[in-house]
Amino acid sequence: MRATTILRATASFAPLDPAAPLLRAAKYTVDKYVNSGMVVGLGSGLASGMAIKYLGQQLRAGALEDIVGIATSVASASEAAKAGIPLDNYQENSQIDFAFDDADIIEEETLIAVIGHSRLQGEESIIQEKSILTAAKKLVFMIMESKYRSTLEGSVPVLVQSINWMETAEEIDDLFLGDAEVWRRPSIGHADPLGGDYPLITKEGHNVLDVIFTSPITSLGNMEV
Repeated sequence: MRATTILRATASFAPLDPAAPLLRAAKYTVDKYVNSGMVVGLGSGLASGMAIKYLGQQLRAGALEDIVGIATSVASASEAAKAGIPLDNYQENSQIDFAFDDADIIEEETLIAVIGHSRLQGEESIIQEKSILTAAKKLVFMIMESKYRSTLEGSVPVLVQSINWMETAEEIDDLFLGDAEVWRRPSIGHADPLGGDYPLITKEGHNVLDVIFTSPITSLGNMEV
């Protein structure tokens, strides 16, 4: 069974740098879980970027050796290249020893993570990111305390085939019987139910439907879309 760890970055006082708790979590993640010779899944987001930079520093200092990174996104690949971390492409049979990532929300009871809520762009692959995290033998999510919640409010992203997205949106709308609105995410401009003039299309040709709930979500584990 894969071990998943949630690192909640908490500040006991208001720091001059709001990202300071995440930096501590990023450094702890690398120091605690990354060993020489590992294949490491490199996550996407603010904390992951800090962890990638620190991992590169440890490689240059000689504290770690023979690390190979597998990037979850274009952004994390760019950060790894700047940090001097050797990269390999993800394959279905890739053996990944450890991975770290940011998450938009972690549900307290189930530890279900929501990704792609706020940072998904057209050039990114949420499918590849999820595949890398799933393949990892050990996984750490680094989040601020505020993102660790017992009840969830707002929206949940759902990836759908673009060719029949409207049919899927109608099915989701029927499933929640008026308790949620379904909007197709735009790539630029203002959002609307149809995704505006330029709907977001992912690397694999998917659309993202934001399922916007009108009341708190009691359990992500009970949601089947």
